[in-house]
Amino acid sequence: MNPIQLFDPASSTYTYVLFDADSREALIIDPVDAQLQRDLALLREYGLRLVLAVETHAHADHVTSAGLLVEHTGARTAAPEACGIRTAALQLHDGTELSFGRERLRALHTPGHTAGSMSYFWESGGHRHVFTGDTLLINGCGRTDFQSGSAEALYRSLTEVLFSLPDDTVVWPGHDYHGRQQSTIGAEKRSNARIAGKSREEFLALMAGLNLPRPQRIAEAVPANLRSGLRHDAEEAELFGARAAQGYAGDVSPRQAWRWMEEGSALMVDVRTDAEREWVGFVPGALGIAWKQWPGMAPNADFDRLLLAAATPGKKIVMLCRSGVRSVAAARRATELGLEAYNVLEGFEGDPDDQAQRGHRSGWRYHGLPWRQG
Repeated sequence: MNPIQLFDPASSTYTYVLFDADSREALIIDPVDAQLQRDLALLREYGLRLVLAVETHAHADHVTSAGLLVEHTGARTAAPEACGIRTAALQLHDGTELSFGRERLRALHTPGHTAGSMSYFWESGGHRHVFTGDTLLINGCGRTDFQSGSAEALYRSLTEVLFSLPDDTVVWPGHDYHGRQQSTIGAEKRSNARIAGKSREEFLALMAGLNLPRPQRIAEAVPANLRSGLRHDAEEAELFGARAAQGYAGDVSPRQAWRWMEEGSALMVDVRTDAEREWVGFVPGALGIAWKQWPGMAPNADFDRLLLAAATPGKKIVMLCRSGVRSVAAARRATELGLEAYNVLEGFEGDPDDQAQRGHRSGWRYHGLPWRQG
């Protein structure tokens, strides 16, 4: 069984979805934020339950949707430990195995493009696959001139790690700029223009002379990707009351949302699951209408009806979830229903900290606003 290969034309990034046919558990490798809705639709179409969102490294040319996928699906994030993506729930090391159903994906530390870069080996149904990120490309390899890159480390990763895999292993790269989709280890060992037949010294000289332009989005992408792609800015919303947004009235800080609630001009709708509100805590006066529910984080078929029944003419709706992701989708839907809907930035628990724990960096509770538990 081959992976499902998806493409983002803006960054020429390949995203991969792997799944176990029996359990329907799935993982996704290198998702892109601009393709979030596409990927969620694919999961629904195939009847898959996403359990892991996996990174090959901290990307410099696009922003990951890993953190967003966690909010929408209940999955966990996984990233190479040496990349410093501390918001990832699973910190991966060489040899770490990731399970989805009966399938296993094995992490291979392949530094060079970045110090933490990893490839992932998958053997299923008698076929071998390796997902190489930016380490090994089709007839090429990743650059090494920024973001902890090392041409010497990349040479070892290519020749000693990836090229030690069986020749028939299918290579699934993180990018391709010429419409090519896959290769094999054998083909790259024989004909890859960057590495095939080259000595260490020849490879180092070639990489040193590339003189490539810096990725256009590096200043935005790398900081965002070190936080699993989660980018919330409550301070700006605090200053300006409501930050402009696409598809709904705007983003507001937790404090602004509470001020509106206190003055009676807004109704808060908590779109987390019933279990989250019960076990994690809730805001007094907020109405609970789940956007998605367990099992499987299935969409709530009664969301529209319950929301319209609760709405009051002339009163704003402020949507709250765990970290301000599901609430964006809910605010957009409320706007489609004709309501004035806002998203509460940071949500109830906020973004994960460096130990992948929530509640210590941002969010409703972090700001000391009223909440209760039980």
